Amino acid sequence: MISGYLSQETWLHRVPAGAKLLALAGATMLVFPVQDWRLLVLGLLAVLVLFASAGTAALRRIAVLKAFLPLLAIVLALHGLTGDWIAGANTILRLLMMILLADLVSMTTTMQQMMNGLMPLLRLLRPLGVHPDKVALAVSLVIRFVPVLGANWQARAEAWRARTGRRPSWRLVGPFLVETLRMADQVAEALDARGFARHTCRG
Repeated sequence: MISGYLSQETWLHRVPAGAKLLALAGATMLVFPVQDWRLLVLGLLAVLVLFASAGTAALRRIAVLKAFLPLLAIVLALHGLTGDWIAGANTILRLLMMILLADLVSMTTTMQQMMNGLMPLLRLLRPLGVHPDKVALAVSLVIRFVPVLGANWQARAEAWRARTGRRPSWRLVGPFLVETLRMADQVAEALDARGFARHTCRG
């Protein structure tokens, strides 16, 4: 069910998972305070260069952004209602960078590698009652679900266009949310069947 891993090996596959996750977290912290749209455009171009360096298969994955266009349009419209179009553009640029970076990490890192990369940091939180295995899995699932949910929305949008000849409607939101919850239930059942919860509780 969780797809999106790029089987064709690239130089990013050889970068340790911990380094990629730290870079993703660092990029997020660096990007959000930026208010100059020109710097954000440069940052987005840098992310696109990273995709290009991973080959044509990675570049084709940029199509995942099509699924987020309705959301980005709503964000821009909400900012437009307040008269702050520049803030809206900045928000969209930040979202694009974060979505693409998360997808880049997801497509070049297996779930187990992500969890192993997070474990050294999360073990420091064990005295506070935090279960490192559970938190590592949760973070990994969030990163991996970005491209999966994007692809699911895109499939529904294309099916809507094929049936109606019109652009995707807000009516797709309900079925999309239902499908998302169903997928979450499937993941939970699969983890329970593998005894993950019992294993982490003992850890």
